[in-house]
Amino acid sequence: MSAALPNEFAGPSGAVSGHRRFWRRLVWALVYPQRGQRVRMTLPGAVLVALSLGVGLAAYNSANNILFITLSLLLACLVLSGVLSWLNLSGVRWRLVAEPPMRAGQAHPVVLELLNAKRVLPTYGVWFELKSTSLAKAERLDLRERLDAGGEARLDWTVRPARRGKEVLSLEAVGSLFPFGFLRKTFPVRLTRELIVWPAAVEYRRFPAALWERAQPGRALARAGGGAELHSLRRYAQGDSHRAIHWKATARLGRLMVTRRAADGEDGYSLWLRTPAEVWTRAEQFELLCGLAATLAEDLFRAGRLLLVAINDEAPMAVRRVADLEAFLDAVALVGPLSENGGARSDSAGVKMEMKLKRKNVLIFAPEGARGVAAYVDGEKAASA
Repeated sequence: MSAALPNEFAGPSGAVSGHRRFWRRLVWALVYPQRGQRVRMTLPGAVLVALSLGVGLAAYNSANNILFITLSLLLACLVLSGVLSWLNLSGVRWRLVAEPPMRAGQAHPVVLELLNAKRVLPTYGVWFELKSTSLAKAERLDLRERLDAGGEARLDWTVRPARRGKEVLSLEAVGSLFPFGFLRKTFPVRLTRELIVWPAAVEYRRFPAALWERAQPGRALARAGGGAELHSLRRYAQGDSHRAIHWKATARLGRLMVTRRAADGEDGYSLWLRTPAEVWTRAEQFELLCGLAATLAEDLFRAGRLLLVAINDEAPMAVRRVADLEAFLDAVALVGPLSENGGARSDSAGVKMEMKLKRKNVLIFAPEGARGVAAYVDGEKAASA
């Protein structure tokens, strides 16, 4: 099987164009199958083989031509089943479609798209073995309907990532029982998709030191700002000023978009995630840190209060659009504990980083006990999980 790019269809190597090349490839595949290809006998196939042996012994002992003809027909059915199962998959193309992002602990839909590129023959009785990083063994998806020549089909698969990081989705094998069900033919496949899994959202407790209100998903900014700093864009709602319409974004997205600006004197926050290995020694506590940082970043962004984000010694990044927030969450999904020589800052370097952030309200994190994580704003406890 050939590998493919994420947006391209892949298929069996036996599917080639040209009449002569097709038959040459077919004969060669039957004589010398590719590595990893498995042919297993089903129960009807075992019965057919036993029946063939019985008829063959009877024909040999009796020298009956009718029994020899019967034996040849039985063996021909067995061989024809293998040939037609090969033809059944020839010309079939497939690809994995999964839209990022994925989040740990949540079900994520994945679609296996199929295309029958053959001109005449349909495809029946095909199944696919899919596997992901979070699964101990492969799952099987069956094509229960006929796939006509030139037709397309979609098979739905649900993936639930166990933890943040990279999730590798792979199509391990494709099998066919068509047409008689005597042989179970399986072809190996090398088709993978790699997606980033964001940390799971965590519940946290807020303290009076936190000056923001935790916004619910989809909730707009509580009071409109008239300052000069642009926070984000949102869809036009009845009652919005026409002066706030962002015409470039409206033309690009095809719907009215308005700007949200910070009100004069409104506090914004900078989030700084530090991951020194000597501080975060427990794996479970580190995962909670990543989940809390991601959750606070999303809540502050919805409230229009997230201005800058930074991870360890990386340069601070302004958060003005959803794409900026997604880039930060991607980085949090892949971050790990860093040794002192691996990029974690010392105390003096931390002061320089705070000066780089150029904000008074810098949100940092520290362990709380053996399992908890606390967030601090200017030395005061703001939240804990």
